[in-house]
Amino acid sequence: MPELPDVVVYLEALERFVLGEPLQRVRLASPFLLRTVEPPLEQLYGAEVRELRRLGKRIVLGFDQERFLVVHLMIAGRLRWRKRNAALPGRMGLAAFDFPRGTLLLTEASKKHRAALHVVQGREALAAHDPGGLEVLAPDTDLAAFRTALLTGNHTLKRALTDPRYFSGIGNAYSDEILFHARLSPMRLTSKLDEAEIARLFEASRTTLSDWTARLRADVGDGFPEKVTAFRPEMAVHGRYRQPCPACGQPVQRIRYADKECNYCAQCQNAGRLLADRSLSRLLKKDWPKRLEDLETLYEK
Repeated sequence: MPELPDVVVYLEALERFVLGEPLQRVRLASPFLLRTVEPPLEQLYGAEVRELRRLGKRIVLGFDQERFLVVHLMIAGRLRWRKRNAALPGRMGLAAFDFPRGTLLLTEASKKHRAALHVVQGREALAAHDPGGLEVLAPDTDLAAFRTALLTGNHTLKRALTDPRYFSGIGNAYSDEILFHARLSPMRLTSKLDEAEIARLFEASRTTLSDWTARLRADVGDGFPEKVTAFRPEMAVHGRYRQPCPACGQPVQRIRYADKECNYCAQCQNAGRLLADRSLSRLLKKDWPKRLEDLETLYEK
């Protein structure tokens, strides 16, 4: 799922390509993409894009009379800029937003079409789409505000960072990177952190998100983001299962749960102790390795 750095770079590109331009029409491949229709989508035709903003992982195009288009890309949704009146690309194409300078395509590389488009009227209706999480990179966000959000409930660090009600725009990929740079286990409970660890997590969150935003921005330049992915070779741990940790050289580990996975370095983040994988640890039971050296023995069998 595109997260804060990806969405910020999307918005910066949209500023260059569609801000101040009239939306001529919207072509929908399926009516199910459009979740709310008040006001009707057709009322936006001819209206200029007057503002662009981010609500968590959502992208908002603002028009006059407080009318807004809210795009939620979910896991596999992506935006692409193409020539004017470009055709929707087969099964992946969900919608085409036609502007005088070109067409903005919304695609989704998944059979489960989860991406959503909302048309809303008024600031109050728009606010209903904001999960309300803390903006970690906001100028007025300090350690105290971060601590308050983090300690709202007693959760694992992985869950707390990825809950949009607590933190805005952080998902599976960047939470892995943040926790690695903070040298904290993803399964550590928020209530167990001391002040130094909270401060370390705060700094790691700000540094990781700002550094990756700058890196993606440099990659895009004056163009439009085309390779938006949660798996990048420069990442420290996310998507790098069994590859060497850039800090200690030990193999990166993972935990699988539901349709997601959590990547971490056992040596750097958990004193060499392995975290139980729900599926494998249940299968292996007493044979499940507890430490890295035990895991190496298991691989050799």
